[in-house]
Amino acid sequence: MRTKFVIAGIAFLAALVASPAIAQAPQTVRFRGVIEKVDGQTVEAKSDKGVDLKLNLADKMLVVEVEKASLADIKPGDFIGSGAMPQPDGSQKAIEVHIFADSMRGTGEGFRPWDGAPNSTMTNGTVATSVTSVSGPIITVKYKDGEKNIVVTPDVPIVRYVIGDMSAVKPGVAFSIVAAAKQPDGSFNISRINVGKDGVVPR
Repeated sequence: MRTKFVIAGIAFLAALVASPAIAQAPQTVRFRGVIEKVDGQTVEAKSDKGVDLKLNLADKMLVVEVEKASLADIKPGDFIGSGAMPQPDGSQKAIEVHIFADSMRGTGEGFRPWDGAPNSTMTNGTVATSVTSVSGPIITVKYKDGEKNIVVTPDVPIVRYVIGDMSAVKPGVAFSIVAAAKQPDGSFNISRINVGKDGVVPR
Protein backbone atom coordinates (compact mmCIF):
# COMPACT_ATOMS: atom_id res chain seq x y z
CA MET A 1 0.00 0.00 0.00
CA ARG A 2 2.81 2.36 0.95
CA THR A 3 4.53 1.64 -2.36
CA LYS A 4 1.35 2.64 -4.23
CA PHE A 5 1.23 5.97 -2.39
CA VAL A 6 4.90 6.64 -3.16
CA ILE A 7 4.39 5.88 -6.87
CA ALA A 8 1.28 8.08 -6.96
CA GLY A 9 3.20 10.90 -5.29
CA ILE A 10 6.05 10.66 -7.77
CA ALA A 11 3.59 10.68 -10.68
CA PHE A 12 1.84 13.76 -9.25
CA LEU A 13 5.11 15.65 -8.83
CA ALA A 14 6.19 14.70 -12.34
CA ALA A 15 2.92 16.09 -13.69
CA LEU A 16 3.46 19.36 -11.81
CA VAL A 17 6.97 19.71 -13.22
CA ALA A 18 5.89 18.83 -16.76
CA SER A 19 2.83 21.11 -16.89
CA PRO A 20 4.71 24.46 -16.99
CA ALA A 21 7.06 23.08 -19.64
CA ILE A 22 4.09 22.09 -21.81
CA ALA A 23 2.39 25.43 -21.25
CA GLN A 24 5.54 27.33 -22.20
CA ALA A 25 6.26 25.32 -25.38
CA PRO A 26 6.44 27.94 -28.15
CA GLN A 27 3.83 27.72 -30.87
CA THR A 28 5.11 27.97 -34.41
CA VAL A 29 3.62 29.47 -37.57
CA ARG A 30 4.20 29.06 -41.30
CA PHE A 31 5.20 31.87 -43.65
CA ARG A 32 5.68 32.40 -47.37
CA GLY A 33 6.99 35.59 -48.94
CA VAL A 34 9.94 37.41 -50.45
CA ILE A 35 13.25 38.35 -48.80
CA GLU A 36 13.90 42.11 -48.79
CA LYS A 37 17.12 42.52 -46.79
CA VAL A 38 19.77 40.34 -45.16
CA ASP A 39 21.90 41.75 -42.33
CA GLY A 40 24.07 39.12 -40.68
CA GLN A 41 21.75 36.73 -38.85
CA THR A 42 18.67 38.89 -39.44
CA VAL A 43 16.39 38.81 -42.47
CA GLU A 44 13.74 41.39 -43.28
CA ALA A 45 10.98 40.06 -45.50
CA LYS A 46 7.47 40.65 -46.76
CA SER A 47 4.96 37.82 -46.38
CA ASP A 48 2.58 36.83 -49.16
CA LYS A 49 -0.10 38.52 -47.02
CA GLY A 50 1.78 41.83 -47.19
CA VAL A 51 3.05 41.67 -43.59
CA ASP A 52 6.55 42.92 -42.73
CA LEU A 53 8.62 40.20 -41.06
CA LYS A 54 11.83 40.17 -39.07
CA LEU A 55 13.45 36.71 -39.05
CA ASN A 56 16.22 35.76 -36.63
CA LEU A 57 18.39 33.05 -38.18
CA ALA A 58 19.80 30.25 -36.03
CA ASP A 59 23.57 29.81 -35.84
CA LYS A 60 23.21 26.51 -37.68
CA MET A 61 20.62 27.21 -40.36
CA LEU A 62 19.22 24.58 -42.69
CA VAL A 63 18.93 26.28 -46.08
CA VAL A 64 16.96 24.30 -48.65
CA GLU A 65 16.99 25.44 -52.26
CA VAL A 66 13.84 24.59 -54.20
CA GLU A 67 14.42 23.94 -57.90
CA LYS A 68 12.13 22.94 -60.75
CA ALA A 69 11.88 19.20 -61.50
CA SER A 70 9.67 16.87 -63.55
CA LEU A 71 7.78 13.62 -63.21
CA ALA A 72 10.70 11.83 -64.87
CA ASP A 73 12.87 12.81 -61.89
CA ILE A 74 10.73 10.79 -59.45
CA LYS A 75 12.09 7.26 -59.01
CA PRO A 76 11.11 4.32 -56.76
CA GLY A 77 12.88 4.71 -53.42
CA ASP A 78 12.79 8.52 -53.52
CA PHE A 79 11.36 10.27 -50.46
CA ILE A 80 8.72 12.75 -51.62
CA GLY A 81 5.91 14.92 -50.31
CA SER A 82 2.67 15.81 -52.05
CA GLY A 83 0.01 18.35 -51.20
CA ALA A 84 -3.21 16.96 -52.66
CA MET A 85 -7.00 16.83 -52.70
CA PRO A 86 -8.78 13.64 -51.55
CA GLN A 87 -10.74 11.85 -54.31
CA PRO A 88 -13.91 9.70 -54.00
CA ASP A 89 -11.95 6.52 -54.78
CA GLY A 90 -9.57 7.16 -51.86
CA SER A 91 -6.69 8.42 -53.99
CA GLN A 92 -5.14 11.88 -53.65
CA LYS A 93 -5.03 14.27 -56.64
CA ALA A 94 -1.72 16.14 -56.40
CA ILE A 95 -1.62 19.92 -56.16
CA GLU A 96 2.18 19.89 -55.95
CA VAL A 97 4.97 17.37 -55.47
CA HIS A 98 8.38 17.92 -53.91
CA ILE A 99 11.33 15.52 -53.99
CA PHE A 100 13.37 15.61 -50.79
CA ALA A 101 17.15 15.60 -50.69
CA ASP A 102 18.34 12.20 -49.47
CA SER A 103 19.69 13.75 -46.26
CA MET A 104 16.11 14.93 -45.51
CA ARG A 105 14.61 11.45 -45.81
CA GLY A 106 11.94 10.91 -43.15
CA THR A 107 11.04 14.61 -42.78
CA GLY A 108 7.38 14.91 -41.81
CA GLU A 109 6.69 11.30 -42.77
CA GLY A 110 3.00 10.40 -42.76
CA PHE A 111 -0.42 11.57 -43.92
CA ARG A 112 -2.11 14.66 -42.46
CA PRO A 113 -4.16 17.81 -43.24
CA TRP A 114 -2.36 20.54 -45.21
CA ASP A 115 -2.84 24.31 -45.24
CA GLY A 116 -2.02 24.73 -48.95
CA ALA A 117 -5.68 24.55 -50.01
CA PRO A 118 -9.05 24.06 -48.27
CA ASN A 119 -9.65 20.43 -47.21
CA SER A 120 -6.30 19.35 -48.68
CA THR A 121 -3.83 16.77 -47.40
CA MET A 122 -0.07 16.24 -47.26
CA THR A 123 1.56 12.85 -47.79
CA ASN A 124 5.27 12.40 -47.09
CA GLY A 125 6.78 9.00 -47.76
CA THR A 126 8.80 6.71 -50.00
CA VAL A 127 7.87 6.09 -53.63
CA ALA A 128 7.02 2.41 -54.01
CA THR A 129 5.66 2.17 -57.55
CA SER A 130 4.50 4.37 -60.40
CA VAL A 131 1.91 3.43 -63.03
CA THR A 132 -0.12 5.28 -65.66
CA SER A 133 -3.91 5.21 -65.74
CA VAL A 134 -6.63 7.04 -67.66
CA SER A 135 -6.52 9.85 -65.08
CA GLY A 136 -2.72 10.19 -65.31
CA PRO A 137 0.39 8.85 -63.62
CA ILE A 138 -0.26 7.33 -60.20
CA ILE A 139 2.52 7.23 -57.60
CA THR A 140 2.15 4.92 -54.62
CA VAL A 141 3.71 6.58 -51.58
CA LYS A 142 4.36 4.44 -48.51
CA TYR A 143 4.83 5.73 -44.97
CA LYS A 144 5.10 4.07 -41.58
CA ASP A 145 1.34 3.83 -40.99
CA GLY A 146 0.11 3.09 -44.50
CA GLU A 147 0.21 4.22 -48.12
CA LYS A 148 -1.57 6.57 -50.53
CA ASN A 149 -1.97 6.63 -54.29
CA ILE A 150 -1.11 10.09 -55.63
CA VAL A 151 -2.50 11.07 -59.06
CA VAL A 152 -0.10 13.49 -60.78
CA THR A 153 -1.60 15.31 -63.79
CA PRO A 154 0.65 17.13 -66.33
CA ASP A 155 -0.12 20.57 -64.85
CA VAL A 156 1.11 19.71 -61.32
CA PRO A 157 4.26 21.63 -60.30
CA ILE A 158 7.11 19.33 -59.24
CA VAL A 159 10.17 20.61 -57.38
CA ARG A 160 13.32 19.15 -55.87
CA TYR A 161 14.80 20.10 -52.49
CA VAL A 162 18.58 20.63 -52.57
CA ILE A 163 20.62 21.44 -49.46
CA GLY A 164 22.14 24.90 -49.93
CA ASP A 165 23.96 27.50 -47.86
CA MET A 166 23.49 31.09 -46.74
CA SER A 167 24.56 32.44 -50.14
CA ALA A 168 21.11 31.41 -51.41
CA VAL A 169 19.39 33.65 -48.84
CA LYS A 170 19.34 37.00 -50.61
CA PRO A 171 17.03 39.91 -51.48
CA GLY A 172 14.38 39.26 -54.11
CA VAL A 173 14.24 35.51 -53.48
CA ALA A 174 10.92 33.84 -52.64
CA PHE A 175 10.92 31.73 -49.47
CA SER A 176 8.79 29.54 -47.25
CA ILE A 177 9.18 28.71 -43.56
CA VAL A 178 7.53 25.70 -41.96
CA ALA A 179 8.07 26.58 -38.29
CA ALA A 180 8.72 30.13 -37.07
CA ALA A 181 8.65 30.81 -33.32
CA LYS A 182 7.33 34.26 -32.41
CA GLN A 183 9.39 36.30 -29.94
CA PRO A 184 8.24 38.99 -27.44
CA ASP A 185 9.53 41.77 -29.73
CA GLY A 186 7.41 40.51 -32.65
CA SER A 187 10.30 38.92 -34.57
CA PHE A 188 10.51 35.21 -35.39
CA ASN A 189 13.24 32.65 -34.69
CA ILE A 190 13.83 30.11 -37.46
CA SER A 191 16.25 27.25 -38.01
CA ARG A 192 15.19 26.27 -41.55
CA ILE A 193 14.26 28.25 -44.64
CA ASN A 194 13.24 27.09 -48.12
CA VAL A 195 14.36 29.47 -50.87
CA GLY A 196 13.37 29.43 -54.53
CA LYS A 197 16.00 28.83 -57.19
CA ASP A 198 15.78 30.37 -60.69
CA GLY A 199 12.43 31.98 -59.97
CA VAL A 200 10.73 29.03 -58.25
CA VAL A 201 8.27 30.06 -55.54
CA PRO A 202 8.34 27.60 -52.57
CA ARG A 203 4.97 26.72 -51.05
